[in-house]
Amino acid sequence: MKDNNYIAERIKELRATLPAGVTLIAVSKYHTAEDIETAYDAGQRDFGESKAQDLKTKHQQLPDDIRWHFIGHLQSNKIKYIAPFIHLIHSIDSLRLLQEVNRYGIKENRRIACLLQIHIAAEETKFGFTPLECMTMLEEGSWRDLYNIEIRGLMCMASNTDDREQITKEFATVEKLFKEIKERFFKNEESFSVLSAGMSDDYPIAIEHGSTHVRIGSGIFVE
Repeated sequence: MKDNNYIAERIKELRATLPAGVTLIAVSKYHTAEDIETAYDAGQRDFGESKAQDLKTKHQQLPDDIRWHFIGHLQSNKIKYIAPFIHLIHSIDSLRLLQEVNRYGIKENRRIACLLQIHIAAEETKFGFTPLECMTMLEEGSWRDLYNIEIRGLMCMASNTDDREQITKEFATVEKLFKEIKERFFKNEESFSVLSAGMSDDYPIAIEHGSTHVRIGSGIFVE
């Protein structure tokens, strides 16, 4: 368990740097329920996890008003663990996965909020639609028949690099794509408003390029 005062102070400091309207997601995937509870006691309510079974366990252990965000690569056979309660799935990377989430939404009699993950980073190991693949999927239109999902926006991860110019270019690409998709497919839908971009090392750049949700783990939990 980390030092309680450190976690609370980091949350306070981070919030002071975030513009109004930007949501801080505390990435708790490597941390204990006790650490999460410390952050919760400091007023944090949005937490990000990347493994469905771990998320289910923590959901059972921790307060009901936590807003859980799934931020990892989601396998179809793991949707069942999070479908009843998840606040937002950030990592939809195929139409097939969107269809599977919709199927579990029907089972749970709820509409599950999702983000489309865009692959902009140089690393091939990262998941997501390319910008072209995303536009093609939306243009095809079958997603409109999935009534138990709600596409709220986009998510991306920049390259793991110290080259700030490259990171800026990548976030600018997704910002442009977000605006184009909003105009073409979600113009009259207020719910399409989320751009989840930026982590501990690059979130200020992401915010400059329209990020509404930043995902910060080491910047909160690691001394």
